[in-house]
Amino acid sequence: MSKWRIKQAVKALQQGGVIAYPTEAVYGLGCDPWNKQAVGQLLEIKQRPWQKGLILIAADFNQLQHFIEPVTAEILTQLESTWPGSTTWLLPVRSAIPDYLTGEHDSIAVRVTAHKQTAELCRSFGGAIISTSANVANMRPAKSIRQVRGQLSNIDYVLSGQCSGSDKPSDIRNAVTGEQIR
Repeated sequence: MSKWRIKQAVKALQQGGVIAYPTEAVYGLGCDPWNKQAVGQLLEIKQRPWQKGLILIAADFNQLQHFIEPVTAEILTQLESTWPGSTTWLLPVRSAIPDYLTGEHDSIAVRVTAHKQTAELCRSFGGAIISTSANVANMRPAKSIRQVRGQLSNIDYVLSGQCSGSDKPSDIRNAVTGEQIR
């Protein structure tokens, strides 16, 4: 894992850029979730409607605390049983969180990644980042740098690395109801 490459990715995030980076299954497309312009650019690149909401990925649970309401011990046990890992959980969102992150939902999708390089990216950035698959909406998610560059334009930085080998995108589950969404 190249520290220089991670520094370049962090620099792009700090400057309001959109980056691509490897995750457990596919390349992710991300930006600083607090930067409305960056999120708007990401949605434009991906051709994704804001109403769908976005996933946040983090190195640890603490990086998600600003986005979610406090969770019960029961929910925390559920989270801890799957994190770090490829399960994304829908959790109650804090009222101050912007709609451009949650879309039309009253929850927010969050995950603590098991991908070592992406966890280091989040640690070096100092917080969670957006994580949506690196592809134009309704196209196949990119699994390599070549596929990222072939499908998406206007990305400020592509962090090279390998996906962890998972054959499918993350599961999405509702932590309150237990329902499996994907």
